[in-house]
Amino acid sequence: MTPNDALAELARVEGGRILAVLARTTGDLQLAEDAVQDATIAALEVWPRTGVPADPAAWIYVAARRKALDVIRRESRRPEKETTASLTASRELPPPSVVHDDQLRLIFTCCHPALDLDARVALALRTLCGLSTAEIARALLVSEPTMAKRLVRAKHKIATAGIPYRIPEADELPARLAGVCAVVHLVYTAGHAATGESTVRADLCDEGVRLARLLVELVPNDPLPEALLALLLLTDARRPARVDAH
Repeated sequence: MTPNDALAELARVEGGRILAVLARTTGDLQLAEDAVQDATIAALEVWPRTGVPADPAAWIYVAARRKALDVIRRESRRPEKETTASLTASRELPPPSVVHDDQLRLIFTCCHPALDLDARVALALRTLCGLSTAEIARALLVSEPTMAKRLVRAKHKIATAGIPYRIPEADELPARLAGVCAVVHLVYTAGHAATGESTVRADLCDEGVRLARLLVELVPNDPLPEALLALLLLTDARRPARVDAH
C-alpha cells in the first residue's frame, strides 16, 4: 500500500475518531478540524520520504494535537484552553473505550437541539463521516455554497453558545435521542444510497451501524436505538445482493 493509499484509508476509518478526541480536548470543533487537516497535509509530505509509520493513527493524532496546541499558545486570550489541551500529553490515541466516549460526545454536540435539523445532519456527516461539503450538498439537495455557509454557522453557534462536548445527563437524553437516531440513520442512508459513481458507500454503511451500536450501549433497553440498530442490520444484510455484475 502506498503512503497516499494508507492515508486515504486512515482518513476514512480513523478520521472521525481522531477529530472527536481533539474536539473534546480543545473544546473547539473548527480548531480540531483544521488541525487534523494540517496533520494530513504534513503526512502527505513526510510519509513518501520516511514510509508509513507503524501506527499511522497515532502519528496523525500527535501531529494534529501539536498543531492545535501551537494555535492555542499563539492566542494568549485563551489560556484556559491551553491548560486543558496540554493535559493530553500522550503520544498515542487514547484507549478505544475513551475514543468511543469522545465520538458519542461529538454526536450529541452535533445533534444539540439548539441547532436546526439540517445543520445537525450536515455537521454530523461532515465531522463524523468525513463527507466533503460538495457530497453533503448533493445528498441534501442544496448548492455547495449554501451548505458551506450552514456548516460555518453551525460551528459558530456551537462555539458562541458554549454547547459542551459531553454525553448528556440521563434526564437530558429523551430530548436529544430521537434527533441523534435520525442522524445516525441518515449516515447509513448516505452510504446505502450513495451519490456519485458508487452505488454503495460501504464505509458509511459500516459507520452508521457502528454508531447505532454505540447508542444501544449508551442507553440499553431503550426501544428507539434498539429499533434503529435492528433496522440498519436488516437493511445491511441485503447489501451484498443489491448489485451484481450487470
